[in-house]
Amino acid sequence: MSHRKQPTTAACKNAAGGASKRRWLVIVAVAVVACAGLAFYKYATSAANQSVTANAGMPPSQNIAGGASDGAVGQVSFGPTVANAAAPPASAPAGMVWIPGGEFSMGAQSPPDMDDVGMQATLDSRPIHRVYVDGFFMDKTDVTNAEFEKFVKATGYVTVAERKPRAEDYPGAPPENLVAGSVVFAPPDHPVKLNDYFQWWTYVPGANWRHPLGPKSNLAGKGNYPVVHIAYEDAQAYAKWAGKRLPTEAEWEFAARGGLAGKPFVWGDDFRPHGKWMANTHQGHFPDTDSGEDGYRGIAPVAQFPANGYGLYDMAGNVWQWTSDWYRPDYYKQLQASGLARNPQGPDSAYDPAEPGQAKKVHRGGSFLCTDQYCSRYIVGTRGKGDVDTGTNHLGFRCVMTLQQSQTAQNLNKTLPVTNP
Repeated sequence: MSHRKQPTTAACKNAAGGASKRRWLVIVAVAVVACAGLAFYKYATSAANQSVTANAGMPPSQNIAGGASDGAVGQVSFGPTVANAAAPPASAPAGMVWIPGGEFSMGAQSPPDMDDVGMQATLDSRPIHRVYVDGFFMDKTDVTNAEFEKFVKATGYVTVAERKPRAEDYPGAPPENLVAGSVVFAPPDHPVKLNDYFQWWTYVPGANWRHPLGPKSNLAGKGNYPVVHIAYEDAQAYAKWAGKRLPTEAEWEFAARGGLAGKPFVWGDDFRPHGKWMANTHQGHFPDTDSGEDGYRGIAPVAQFPANGYGLYDMAGNVWQWTSDWYRPDYYKQLQASGLARNPQGPDSAYDPAEPGQAKKVHRGGSFLCTDQYCSRYIVGTRGKGDVDTGTNHLGFRCVMTLQQSQTAQNLNKTLPVTNP
């Protein structure tokens, strides 16, 4: 049983004081700001230099897999998406859509305006490589509060954020700090430098999926909002109960692209086509001001923006989504070397140069905090990462189901006895 890594209130108020004494206090902050990506930036600078050096002596045709370089730094072209031609199943499970699967180029395109923040967001999403995935069903939306509540009522499940941390898991932590809670975005009331994420994240005792902003908050009127403060094992438990599973990173990206090839955004080439907002992201000065120009300050209900080509909602922005893959920044290089990767399941173990030894899974999609001022991970193909035992108020999930799982569920339903209401 895992437990999230909990920072003390003092550490959140004074990073220099608490974090330097207890490394685990820093780890949780790094994990929960996957959108901000400060820890990744520490790695990205050296990785960028290494990448330029490594590619400098390579002919253009070898700079990427599955596409060709046009000679400009960071500019690549993607191969076509070749969807499976087989007819889709006659029906889909409730709330799910069929994703045909097929072959596509996986990875992140350079940001259209080549902004520095966007470039940092794509460094661990290279090289572009060809991948094949089988067809599968996917939830149209992130799992909502109402759906997760049904699971909890049926099973009595208690999420990681609701459990009191055990002293043996946090040696040296003061007993008064071992309280159940989770990490919440708490913006300052004035502009701040973006080199200290403790200025906008804080550990809140009593924060969990039922109380997303702390014990005084609740879910009244928010049944159709994505459930948040979900650790990886929480998402797994729900998926198992629902007869589903979490998507692999390759499945997630194939689905997010919606049949498009190499586009920077889930919906196409332009961030705001014809001036229309296409996802719930951050507007205004980050992190202190969210102007809500897209219609929402903070998290939004599911399915408030247009679906992609496969009928999936919120595959960019609103809340990050768990995938089943361990995180490694060099994994795409491994896949490229193997040729066409078929149904890749991710690396065997996790490795984050910024936090060696921490078990991290890949997050996808970005959140309502993503902005070109600090995080451009609404760009399709970009990757987030997070400790498996840590949830936040901008992290949720959605599930997938194979055709075989769907058929098994249908057969099971046929054999269940009919009872009177």
